[in-house]
Amino acid sequence: MELVEESPYRFRIDPHGDMRVPGVVFASRSLLPDVTADKAIEQVANVATLPGIVEASYAMPDVHWGYGFPIGGVAATDVAADGVVSPGGVGFDISCGVRLLAADLDRAELPRVRERLMDGLDTAVPRGMARGAVWKIDDRAQLNEVLLGGSRYAVEQGHGVERDLTRCEDHGAVSDADPDQVSDRAIQRGQGQVGSLGSGNHFLEVQAVDHVYDDDAAEAFGLRPGQICVMVHSGSRGMGHQICTDHVRVMERVMPRYGIDVPDRQLACAPVSSPEGRAYLGAMAAAANYARANRQLLGEAARRVFERTVGRRLDLVYDVSHNLAKIESHRVDGADRQLCVHRKGATRALPPGHPDLPVDLAGVGQPVLIPGSMGTPSYVLTGVAGAPAFASTCHGAGRAQSRTQAARSVRGKDLRDQLEAQDISVRGASMRGLAEETPQAYKDVSAVVGSAEGGGLCRRVARLVPVGVVKG
Repeated sequence: MELVEESPYRFRIDPHGDMRVPGVVFASRSLLPDVTADKAIEQVANVATLPGIVEASYAMPDVHWGYGFPIGGVAATDVAADGVVSPGGVGFDISCGVRLLAADLDRAELPRVRERLMDGLDTAVPRGMARGAVWKIDDRAQLNEVLLGGSRYAVEQGHGVERDLTRCEDHGAVSDADPDQVSDRAIQRGQGQVGSLGSGNHFLEVQAVDHVYDDDAAEAFGLRPGQICVMVHSGSRGMGHQICTDHVRVMERVMPRYGIDVPDRQLACAPVSSPEGRAYLGAMAAAANYARANRQLLGEAARRVFERTVGRRLDLVYDVSHNLAKIESHRVDGADRQLCVHRKGATRALPPGHPDLPVDLAGVGQPVLIPGSMGTPSYVLTGVAGAPAFASTCHGAGRAQSRTQAARSVRGKDLRDQLEAQDISVRGASMRGLAEETPQAYKDVSAVVGSAEGGGLCRRVARLVPVGVVKG
């Protein structure tokens, strides 16, 4: 299929076949997926066939192949025009996202306390595939409180402070969660994992602010050059995975009832207003609240380690998800419309003045947290006025190799030694897990961020570099 270059950071796929809208890929030419090895561009076109889709099927600069939607895919459907919701447009790790906390500690002070600090984090942060979590949830009734209250419930139970909620997307909890739509199997999988990192590309990383691009925004966010920070990347664990699995099966069965035909069964969907669409959105919101509580617990665990080992404070900069479908109001063709905005491997990036921003960030926009891979920088961005793609941007570097390919390319012990030689202290759950997440398995995160900025999706605020990593 032909990609038309509209600008150095924007490519178009003209509608063909059953496509209802164009496809638009925000990327430099060097970041475009290799169509012979990665079917992400084909997936962008497939998403453009969904009932009710408006404007375009968008892809962010970190786009790569995923389940149904590409990872890095953004699409919005018009609720009033029988627009659909698709679990494949959210993914299996519902509300996977990033939390950034800033310490009152300078990089110059770190060497004398780093190993003690990393040992404390290593002990305090449950991770890997096994069960284990910071918070022991007693029964389904209490877990339902987590599914309804998210970070708010965690803070009420003493796991954090009130300010954490003002610096969290949706103030810590999505309001339309429906635990009754969550299966017993999903509950069982989530029961023992509230406050755990998981495996794969999830991590807790100690970082230093290496460069500030926007002084005013950085000051509003609470960041300054040389400052030590903690970044947490995790999601809804086994619960989110099971919820996606359950509701994909339901939607596969009911699509014929609604006259829906999709080019890929992984795009199974149902109208947002249908019983099946509402059930999925309720269960997805419950998983989102679980993920918020999960990161709240992990951030609080890190906060207590900092207080205990180095006597310093951690304040939340922001917490934002990059796997969600949300009902939002956007102007399309001159009219405000209620849209179901799918962001899969894509981050909301609200511009200055948006009503959903906390008061202290209204003048600078929403913090957007873009993790790199081990040994590479991470970035803090902010939303910009008039941005395309429903105020969305990238979510990370984006994989360039499968985990199997990555594990074949380097031994975990060798990678750990390389990172230690770069003065990055490593605490890994397994050598295999480290190897699967080698930096060579990912695109260049700086190039991804540069393309997102060049495409008008966001602007850079600060760059952070790793000094210690706790790996799932």
